[in-house]
Amino acid sequence: MKVRHFIFRVAAVSALAVLAVPAQATHSWSIYHWARTANPMPLEVVDSVTFDWQKQFDDSIDDWNGGPSPLVLDMPVSRGDESSKARKRCTAISGKMRVCNASYGRNGWLGLASINLDAERHITKGVAKLNDSYSSYWASVPTEKYSVMCQEIGHVFGLDHTSTDGSDQDTCMDYSNDPSPEGPNTHDFEQLAEIYHHLDKYNSYDDGGSTGGGTCNAPPGKGCNKNNAGNSAGEVPPMGIRVHGNSRYEIWVASDRRGGYWIHHLILAP
Repeated sequence: MKVRHFIFRVAAVSALAVLAVPAQATHSWSIYHWARTANPMPLEVVDSVTFDWQKQFDDSIDDWNGGPSPLVLDMPVSRGDESSKARKRCTAISGKMRVCNASYGRNGWLGLASINLDAERHITKGVAKLNDSYSSYWASVPTEKYSVMCQEIGHVFGLDHTSTDGSDQDTCMDYSNDPSPEGPNTHDFEQLAEIYHHLDKYNSYDDGGSTGGGTCNAPPGKGCNKNNAGNSAGEVPPMGIRVHGNSRYEIWVASDRRGGYWIHHLILAP
């Protein structure tokens, strides 16, 4: 226990240093982004949501894919395991985004976006979870289902909030008190274009390399060649330590024990 506590303390200190790097965009999430050698980035999204969330998922993917030219995102969708057990674990898949809904418990959050970073601080896998344990809230404010789905997916790209004070910014990336459903706006796509303006030396998304039988262009320990030792496929990412937040959201950080981090962004329940 003492060793684990020490690991988390080191992770928190290091992560705070990363979070303190000035963002180039007004609502980029620190410097976090997927590495890629060309745009648009065909980031595969694994659909592990039930019928109750399918429309919100489909609409969110369509809206994020529908940005102005030049496109940054080109997200193909694949069907994932929708069994109750699989959705509850919502295991992250290397090089992909996965979206799940399940009853995760009345733990204080409605939505949770988790990203895993390699040693270069590039996103290598991401998960967006929607919490069915607050079904009474979703039923009372049904339009929130789309807004939270849209926002959690946006976090996995590397976007942060446009506001956290309840003001309406006409985007799902704000924390507005307005319950009307809103998708990404022009400013969100401008931020994505800025975040992904430069190209990288390798792809951290699944480009058909190490898992698809092709040639992975990432160096050892990075991107599609990232060593999964110490974080088995079935492991639930550790939450670690809370490093930031207010009454509306929280950010948690944990070491992945491979030189990278798990970063979690939570939307808190009212």
